[in-house]
Amino acid sequence: MKKNEWLIAAAAGAGITAIAYALLSKDNIPKGAEAVQPFNKNRYMGKWYEVARMPSLIEKNLRGVTEDYSLNDDGTIKVITKGYNVDKGKIKEATGKIKFAGAEYVGMLKVSYLGPFYAAYNILDLDADYQYALVSSSGVDYLWVLSRQTTVPDHIRTQFLNKAAAIGFDIGKLEWV
Repeated sequence: MKKNEWLIAAAAGAGITAIAYALLSKDNIPKGAEAVQPFNKNRYMGKWYEVARMPSLIEKNLRGVTEDYSLNDDGTIKVITKGYNVDKGKIKEATGKIKFAGAEYVGMLKVSYLGPFYAAYNILDLDADYQYALVSSSGVDYLWVLSRQTTVPDHIRTQFLNKAAAIGFDIGKLEWV
């Protein structure tokens, strides 16, 4: 390998290492937020409807989005996300894998739809009957309100919005779908 090629390879390797370090050392929950505990993964399984979300390119033009969670044999969670793409006139579906970021009694998880790459999946609020959930990623750019039905009662909506605003989410950006 020539000296110039070696320097380029070393610089690229250092850059990749720096990016990986920054991503891995990044907090996995929004500042000021706490994940639900105790969390019971068995009670969380089943179908959830996306009632509200922060806008994102991934879910652009999707309506009727559902998340269906089930346990895998190895203790991880399988998630199937489905939604109707109004522009393309067809259902879009993705299957992912969720695992705990730490202890299984804490609602701090991580989800992957793309192989070894995981994103934070934090359950910030959850009613006692596991009917309604407030979920975020690692920062204040992604937030979802999930329900076992296609609606959320006003008192739950108010509770979730107050919590999200206190953490720093711009709740005015939420899309109620």
